[in-house]
This record gives sequence, structure tokens and C-alpha cells, in this order.
Amino acid sequence: MIITCLVENTTSNEKIIAEHGLSLFIETHNKKILFDMGQTDAFAINASQLGINIADADIAVLSHGHYDHGGGLKKFFEINKKAPVYLSNYAFEPHYNGLEKYIGLDASLSTDDRIIYTSDFLKISDNLTLQSCNNKEIVEKTDSGGLNKKTNGKLLPDDFLHEQYLLIEEDGKRILFSGCSHKGILNIAEWFKPDVLIGGFHFSKFALDNNLSQMTDKLNLYNTVFYTCHCTGIDQYNFMKKTINNLNYLSAGKNIVL
Repeated sequence: MIITCLVENTTSNEKIIAEHGLSLFIETHNKKILFDMGQTDAFAINASQLGINIADADIAVLSHGHYDHGGGLKKFFEINKKAPVYLSNYAFEPHYNGLEKYIGLDASLSTDDRIIYTSDFLKISDNLTLQSCNNKEIVEKTDSGGLNKKTNGKLLPDDFLHEQYLLIEEDGKRILFSGCSHKGILNIAEWFKPDVLIGGFHFSKFALDNNLSQMTDKLNLYNTVFYTCHCTGIDQYNFMKKTINNLNYLSAGKNIVL
């Protein structure tokens, strides 16, 4: 399996655009998958620079309904004329950062006939599943971090029902993809216990203190190789890297071979 980071907050190559967001191109033995699309068309520009043709993607997955992961959806539809796009049936709910900043998706795209809305569990193929884990037991409490959703005209703390995770089982390994891990990276690690976990940890606003140390120590208990990015935070990554040997950073332009 080859995973190429098309978009991330940082870049490993001056020819590759960095933006606050995430997009990964995944090549399994029999599928090409676009996982998230960043916030602009940068994912497509970078893909071209890296010799990847977005039109070749067999399927696309949106991890959740925020602009920095699904802002490139319209561009994807323009480039790729065949691939279905899997996203949660909660993904087009209005989402906000605080009270005024809209961070949701372009609602005009919600009726596109290539969208496949998912609920809690969907088996795409023998080795690909999408899971929201909305009914799983919470082992580590989290909060919304100031992110909200609009329900019946009222802004309420986001419960992240719209977040889903892609699990790929190939060559005897369980590889999990999480866009931002809003439901808590410790919860996700416990629910899946994957061999490899790729995605953001949503630690960028965390202080470099004992609380983060305790969370790092707990992550270190899992026999998992972590590739993190985007909303984890560079300072937080460097802080955790001192403890977690199997922790790596994935910048735009880099790839992983598993």
C-alpha cells in the first residue's frame, strides 16, 4: 500500500502547496482512494506535481463535514467523473467554529448523485470498511473545543456524529485513517487497536503540560505505528515524539509505503 499526502499544513517540497487541511491518496492492491480533499483545489494541483491523476481514483471518502477536509469536493467532481464519494449522513449539517465562523461544507453539493451517505458501519469491499463509532463506549472524555453545530436554529456543541474512519485490512495489517480524531484519539486507538493509524490527533490547542504527557503515555501503550499531521500541531508532535518511538509526521508531498 502506498499513501501519499497531497495536502497538509506543512510541506516537504517547495513545489507542493501547504494549506490548513488534509488530503491523502491511498493505493491498495486493487483500489485507488482519495481520503479527504483539503479546503481548496490545492490537493489536485499537488497531485499533478506528484504524478498522481485524481481522475483515476476509484472511490473518495470524506472523514467529516468540515471545510478543511471537504472544501475540494466540487473540484473533485469536476476532475473525476466516476468515483462515488462516501460521507456521513450528518456531514452537511451546518458546522461552526465559535458562534460566527462557518466551517461546514458547500450545501449545494449535497444532492449530487455520486454521494453515498453512510451511517454507523458500511462495508465497501472485503477489506474496506467505514465506521463512525457513534455507539461505542467512550473511554476518554473529550469536549467540542469550541466547535458547534446548528440544530433547529440553535448552535450546540458539536457531538461529531459526522466523523467516520476508514479501515483498510491488507497484507495482514489493519490500517486506520482518521481525518481529525474529534472523538478523541485515545478512544479511536482503543476502539480499533490498529497496526497503523494515520491522521490528525486534534492536539494543536493543547498546552505542553502534564495532561498531554498523560495522553502521550496512554498512546504509547498501543502496539501501533502512528503517522500524524494537520491538527496535531508541530509543537505537540515534537513534545510527544520524545515519548512515542512509533510516531512520525506526514507532510504534504511525502508518502508511506506499507
